[in-house]
Amino acid sequence: MIEQTLPATWRCGRFLFDFSKRQRPLVMGILNATPDSFSDGGRFRTPSDAIAQAEHMIANGADIIDIGGESTRPGAEPVSLQEELDRVLPVIDALKDCGVALSIDTYKAETMRQALKAGVDCVNDIWALRQEGTVEAVMECNKNTPDKQCGIVLMHMQRDPQTMQFDPEYQDVIAEVKLFLKERAEFLQERGITQDCIAIDPGFGFGKSLEHNLNMLANFEQFSQLGYPVLAGISRKSMLGKLTGRDTNERVAPSLAAAILAADRGARIIRVHDVQETVDALKIWEAVQA
Repeated sequence: MIEQTLPATWRCGRFLFDFSKRQRPLVMGILNATPDSFSDGGRFRTPSDAIAQAEHMIANGADIIDIGGESTRPGAEPVSLQEELDRVLPVIDALKDCGVALSIDTYKAETMRQALKAGVDCVNDIWALRQEGTVEAVMECNKNTPDKQCGIVLMHMQRDPQTMQFDPEYQDVIAEVKLFLKERAEFLQERGITQDCIAIDPGFGFGKSLEHNLNMLANFEQFSQLGYPVLAGISRKSMLGKLTGRDTNERVAPSLAAAILAADRGARIIRVHDVQETVDALKIWEAVQA
């Protein structure tokens, strides 16, 4: 088991997660209000279906609901700002008092701004706040709510969703991903965002080959050395299909195995489609650690 690294807490809007008081990682439930996400696209595209799925995940132990209105699977086409807002804002409004943290999965500054205003606690950005206006959107929210600084998840991605899986190359994937995440986190801190608001995500499947993904999972503890909570997002991804031969909806067992491996190597947040199964698996892992 990986020893606790600083910081021991993660500030996430209305919530302060204290990792010194818990061994089990936070479980972030994936809520895709989209027609084309790689695993569950179309299942929760109406607000009522998305809200019902969120309530189901909360009842099964989710700590965070990550709401997305645009697919970022390999080759996905971007959607307009208005379409994304139309998909996510009704869901946020319905869930803002649900009792768990809400996250917005977006790279658009205006979506961040409106989602934070509507009540989300965290911004989860595949571009690590590199798109125009995104840093300013987060800082504007923090200025207006100084006692509820939003959480930020910075992810590593090589190139963009349209091209990221076209023969990705690294000299040293661990070192390069760590350096990118370190530089982005320090960039935000230089602009006044506090360290305890920042979490990092090495970005499994975002511009990585199977070999790169396995290397990152095998050496996942190295990302914890940067001093930020580390998110593992491996649920149902193609790397698991390549290893098992299973279709997307048949990857629950491999996803659980990956989640336990990540938890054992220091993951503080596990982003998953299958909340109940992941929570149950982590309860066993936690009992063994204790």
